[in-house]
Amino acid sequence: MFMKLHMTQLDQLSQIAHNLLAEGRGQSVWLFEGDMGAGKTTLIKELCRALGVISIVQSPTFSIVNEYTTHEGHSVYHFDCYRLRNEAEALDIGIEEYFDSGNYCFIEWPERIQSLWPATYYKVYLSVDLEGHRTVDAKLID
Repeated sequence: MFMKLHMTQLDQLSQIAHNLLAEGRGQSVWLFEGDMGAGKTTLIKELCRALGVISIVQSPTFSIVNEYTTHEGHSVYHFDCYRLRNEAEALDIGIEEYFDSGNYCFIEWPERIQSLWPATYYKVYLSVDLEGHRTVDAKLID
């Protein structure tokens, strides 16, 4: 499965989130890559809204992981691995248990923990051109 979506305005974000959730259905671990400011956190906020998250969604830059709750009582985990010094820190917070939970795990800066990635995941790459138009490439990796 491969999906390429283009966005010229932020009001398209909701539809992109719904398309991604439909395409990535059944996959709990999602890796978000892209340059600083590409919109990873913004897209994750919209995905959480589409999933019915009732918590405030914000970047877990300093806490490394935030847990959000949906209307149905399900957990959604949001990781920001940017500040991790090494993969041992991710293991210390129990990242493998989060991955094994079956709940959505949205991970920003996953390249910092590459050897810990599960065998199957949904990879989302965001890019921005010089005019500010965004492209979202998504692919199931198994």
